[in-house]
Amino acid sequence: MSFSSRNNLLFLFISLGLAIIPAIGFAQENKSYPASKFPDRIILGWKADAAHSQAVNWRTDSTITKAIAMIHEADPAPDFQSNAKSVDAKTIAIILDGKQVKYHEVDFTGLKPATQYMYRVGDGKYWSEWFHFTTASEKNDLVSFLYFGDAQNDIRSLWSRAIRGAYSTLPKADFMIHAGDLINSSNADYQWGEWFEAGGWVNGMIPSLATPGNHEYYTDKAKKPHVSMHWRPQFALPENGPEGLTETAYYFDYQGIRFISLNSQEAILDSTILDKQAAWFEKVAVGHGMRWTIVMHHHPIYSTKNGRDNDEWRAKMEPLYKKYKVDLVLQGHDHTYGRGINMPLGQSRKKPDGPIYVVSVSGPKMYDIGLQNWMDRAASNTQLYQVITVNDGLLSFKAFTVSGDLYDSFNLEKDKKGQNTLVELSTTLKMQERLELPENLKKSFKAEQLEEYNKRFKEYKARKNLK
Repeated sequence: MSFSSRNNLLFLFISLGLAIIPAIGFAQENKSYPASKFPDRIILGWKADAAHSQAVNWRTDSTITKAIAMIHEADPAPDFQSNAKSVDAKTIAIILDGKQVKYHEVDFTGLKPATQYMYRVGDGKYWSEWFHFTTASEKNDLVSFLYFGDAQNDIRSLWSRAIRGAYSTLPKADFMIHAGDLINSSNADYQWGEWFEAGGWVNGMIPSLATPGNHEYYTDKAKKPHVSMHWRPQFALPENGPEGLTETAYYFDYQGIRFISLNSQEAILDSTILDKQAAWFEKVAVGHGMRWTIVMHHHPIYSTKNGRDNDEWRAKMEPLYKKYKVDLVLQGHDHTYGRGINMPLGQSRKKPDGPIYVVSVSGPKMYDIGLQNWMDRAASNTQLYQVITVNDGLLSFKAFTVSGDLYDSFNLEKDKKGQNTLVELSTTLKMQERLELPENLKKSFKAEQLEEYNKRFKEYKARKNLK
């Protein structure tokens, strides 16, 4: 390239507001996401029964004085609008980044089960597009959902490919689970803006169930922790959890599955909250009549990174998971992938005596992996999303890389007595385990750290007979 051409290219980059960093690439500027009269950040959730209700939440600027939603059974004809039902929204005004915005929420109730509906939100003049959703069945029909570990960093740039790839893999997903650290800075509006832009209209079609992580929390001047100022205004979540943990700990039933979201962040910070949450967990985990129990929280019971175990959390909760026969625990926090069971080495894992634990990461921030003995499948430096399908006595779990490759797979087969059999399918996969350290860690690790990691790496490969 000539000097003149380089100068012309430089001028183009400057005129577009792009910074140039030699030998690295382009620095990405933060994008602002100002509210307007038109609804944005539209997201589905639930406040109650999934077969007969559906909640929706959205944002506008402060000039909107009345918000409504319209709903109608799905119809391929376009002339349905005059017959759509109008529902008034509940509105909350909050100050974020020095500006007042309004969040609006509608809970559609009295819906028919297993029925497709369409809806839009607005104020009578400024409307969203029409979205579709389908209510849950009253029967224990097949359930398919997506699960994401931490998004957290470079959300618009790099996490977007995770949620969009997941939707491409499972466009008929019943809902999505986010296991905490959706963003990096709890009250940074642009990060939440990136998160909503990454999901886009998918959030308005497929409901989200989110559990908070440590990055959803901030401390006030008195050093008291609080969940993000965005959390409750922008999510529509069940309000059936322990006192003081509204919409951060809750349970939710869907076609034969009880999902229990736990607030591990507050439990780890305060042992009294841990005890309160454990007592509440026992009440909602016992005798609920669902065939499956799935738990989600941010901090792992068994960490995938050395030195990050949460011993008090584990000591309190794991015995309860075993006592109440939890089938699957979905987690985040450690920015690697690990899936396995807490069982002694050498003992058959076909009949798990506790839940299957999964730690996953969907965003680009990566740690070094511990490769501990509880893991049956692991991944380093890999963005993933998970597809989980439950059909009566069979739970099928698949983890995909954001490139769309099947990375991990297993089934749980539940007999009439409630005993699970683990069917390991990862051994048949073409894709080898990705266990190499990220390049930045290879460069930053001291010699003794690299030696220690390589030792664990060799031990793990030997245990699994990997080449």
